[in-house]
Amino acid sequence: MLLNYGDGLERERSRKPDQKLPEFCAVGDPAAMFSSNSSYLSSRGGIIKWFWDSAEEGYRTYHMDEYDEDKNPSGIINLGTSENKLCFDLLSRRLSQSDMLRVEPSLLQYPDWRGHLFLREEVARFLSFYCKSPAPLKPENVVVLNGCASLFSALATVLCEVGEAFLIPAPYYGAITQHVCLYGNVRLVCVHLDSEVTGLDTRPFQLTVEKLEMALQRAHSEGVKVKGLILINPHNPLGDIYSPGELRDYLEFAKRLPDPQRTHVMWATSKDFGMSGLRFGTLYTENRDVATAVASLCRYHGLSGLVQYQMAQLLQDRDWINQVYLPENHARLKAAHTYVTGELRALGIPFLSGGAGFFIWVDLRKYLPEATFKEEMLLWRCFLDNKVLLSCGKTFECKEPGWFRLVFSDKAHRLCLGMQRVRQVLEGKSQAAEARSSHQSQEPRSQHR
Repeated sequence: MLLNYGDGLERERSRKPDQKLPEFCAVGDPAAMFSSNSSYLSSRGGIIKWFWDSAEEGYRTYHMDEYDEDKNPSGIINLGTSENKLCFDLLSRRLSQSDMLRVEPSLLQYPDWRGHLFLREEVARFLSFYCKSPAPLKPENVVVLNGCASLFSALATVLCEVGEAFLIPAPYYGAITQHVCLYGNVRLVCVHLDSEVTGLDTRPFQLTVEKLEMALQRAHSEGVKVKGLILINPHNPLGDIYSPGELRDYLEFAKRLPDPQRTHVMWATSKDFGMSGLRFGTLYTENRDVATAVASLCRYHGLSGLVQYQMAQLLQDRDWINQVYLPENHARLKAAHTYVTGELRALGIPFLSGGAGFFIWVDLRKYLPEATFKEEMLLWRCFLDNKVLLSCGKTFECKEPGWFRLVFSDKAHRLCLGMQRVRQVLEGKSQAAEARSSHQSQEPRSQHR
């Protein structure tokens, strides 16, 4: 969910610990502050390449050495990507049925860039039902395109001027930095949340209006213009679900009273349906200017007509969704979650586990010899060397080194092997720490004369 304040709010620039983010999000010419290391690229191309080089190392390594039970059993287990791999059998059967295979001329021609009307009608009905909207949502307020990454980019571009910013609670899904910056040159400024429960907080990493206000005031003092607030619900990586009361508080902070013209909602099938590869996302906004501007960018981020038809068929099949997919998906996720949390408890590892998501926010601070992001990165590399990929807190802009996101939504045999490798790394770290402690205690004391 992305809330636009109009002339609204302000804040400090976001900080990348351990690796400096180029100042391309600041007001002014990014080329003056970032130089490409390739003579073949423009300054924009250099910035785009920088993101790839700095953020994708773990995934490039993984894709060169992916685990396969038969072909590469010693390959890397991916517990770092937030994907649901538990329901491929259900989805493949449903997407292979005969009603999914229709081809007609209109599906092979240029569509309305907002998306085919039949799909926008189905999205409106689907979200009205499952989100329990007080009034039916309207198809004319729906825009569809290829995923929420494209939606973030489009919204940032049409809502903000170059150098303006969105507030975002941190930790947050780190790729959003890329989404809002690469096209729109828009900044993200963090509302940093703490693991320690203090004041009126009732849980770790709790977002409050007071914290939003403080971040806004700091931004204002630094001359940063903030245009909106990004809220992810359920939260990634924490797994929290904002209550209706909390959402109302945040909305009132955003515009002192919630304003439908400045509230823009995004939803995609990547998480709820475990189809991140299908690339389907939708925007719902009652602001016609915003819808039109985003639709204009959909010519670069549209879906094929065939995919739009499949999505409409899937979303309208309430019997399959309610009686087959949702109960089975929930049961499989619950079983995987129970297994992983049991393993973490057996290892004595603290963790946060909210009510949603495919991941657990794991506290590995005790395995860092020093509380630094350098040590966090060394532990991350140790996992990768031991053929298991996790996501470290630095990639989520967590201000406390030592937190990791562990994805549990995978098949049992991969999950079991992945957790075995996690255990090996952590037990090795514990043994090394004990050896250092023992060595230090046995060192002869100097004789004082």
